[in-house]
Amino acid sequence: KAFVCDLDAEAVRAYRGTLTEPGRNSPFRDRSVAENLDLFQRMRAGEFADGARTLRAKIDMAAGNINLRDPAIYRIRKQAHQNTGDAWPIYPMYDYAHCISDAIEGITHSLCTLEFEDHRPLYDWCLDQIDLPAHPELAESVVAAGLRYAPSRPQQIEFARGNLDFTVMSKRKLLALVQDRLVDGWDDPRMPTLSGARRRGFPPAAIRTFWERAGVSKQNSVIEFGVLENCVRDELDASAPRRMGVINPLRLVLSNLAEDHAETLDFPNHPKNEAFGRRSVRFSPQLWIERDDFLEEPVKGFHRLVPGGEVRLRGIGIIRCEEVIKSPDGDILELRCTLDEQTRSGSPGADRKVKGTIHWVDARSAVDAEVRLYDRLFDVADPDDDSDGKTYRDHLNPESRRVVRAWLEADLAGAAAESTWQFERLGYFVADRHDHSPAQPVFNRIVTLRDTWARAAGK
Repeated sequence: KAFVCDLDAEAVRAYRGTLTEPGRNSPFRDRSVAENLDLFQRMRAGEFADGARTLRAKIDMAAGNINLRDPAIYRIRKQAHQNTGDAWPIYPMYDYAHCISDAIEGITHSLCTLEFEDHRPLYDWCLDQIDLPAHPELAESVVAAGLRYAPSRPQQIEFARGNLDFTVMSKRKLLALVQDRLVDGWDDPRMPTLSGARRRGFPPAAIRTFWERAGVSKQNSVIEFGVLENCVRDELDASAPRRMGVINPLRLVLSNLAEDHAETLDFPNHPKNEAFGRRSVRFSPQLWIERDDFLEEPVKGFHRLVPGGEVRLRGIGIIRCEEVIKSPDGDILELRCTLDEQTRSGSPGADRKVKGTIHWVDARSAVDAEVRLYDRLFDVADPDDDSDGKTYRDHLNPESRRVVRAWLEADLAGAAAESTWQFERLGYFVADRHDHSPAQPVFNRIVTLRDTWARAAGK
């Protein structure tokens, strides 16, 4: 069923034929059993140089499936193995080892991507010839070594690869990104790896839901990254406690409150689930708000803070912007505002309406944190498309990782590593599993509250 062949790689290709022409038998195909056994034992003993000989299955050089045209099943490669060192100068080819290891380990269904569909006939041929369940003596060395042995007749089943837009799934390309330091390792939160997804803060349940929705198909397709992000949002909306944080800070002072004014306010940890409990939030006249929540020159449709305008501070009341403090260069340094005490909770004017509500953090008690704003690694949907002469490297998104200094509610310094939170109006964040500490809080953005890429594309 097999023979030792002396043809080099180039000659093997020439003898193999094409999709429209049959191959030719190797001149060494009809060696005797005794000669083949002798040569194979000498291959095993390391007598021959790399590539000098191969062990080939004897199938059919005229087969329509080129994988069945006497494929190589063992080759000489004098390279140290991580477990056996230099003991073995020959190694089995993947198509041969794959099916046998499945059979030894009791695998019933071997799931492969579509590129292995043409390899299934060889998978089945090898299993039929060896027939491990009927010949347990072939696995004596496996049993003697104390390894798992549960012989079976596995079935190979192919399915389409799971492809996502705005990323690459090729292991070769991902390895190049890591080796060339274009990302921060295999667990970089932008990488499409399980370790990357974990550090990004993707909940396991969201990943499972995503693949359940994507389903198993025989048709190659590309799934929108936004579908995965929506699964993450759905999961975190239910499971993530709420906190307030400011990632682009602008100081705001309530000038009609005493400078030493201090309060503790009561906030729910989750607006949709009372089981999450409540928390105390400090409040003083000195606050941080998002710089994006103020415009010096109002534009149509902007319903947040403007000079002379009013907005509601989340959980406090309505404020009016009275003065804008600037640097000599014209940069906005601080807003001076007044709080309408009649609009506070329990007051007669608490129901007075204004169009905008913004969040804040108390400047006196807020914790200084590093926040890493992660986004899609590539800025085009199909970075593998090289039709314009560019490669995937040319499409790396320069905004895929931004690091900012943020101010957060004080208790987030004590957040456990890998705990997830919704920073209100900003998105979902996770305490970094490696770098976060009470002395230096570090949070990674998991996903924004809404799909900003879909909005940019007009979807």
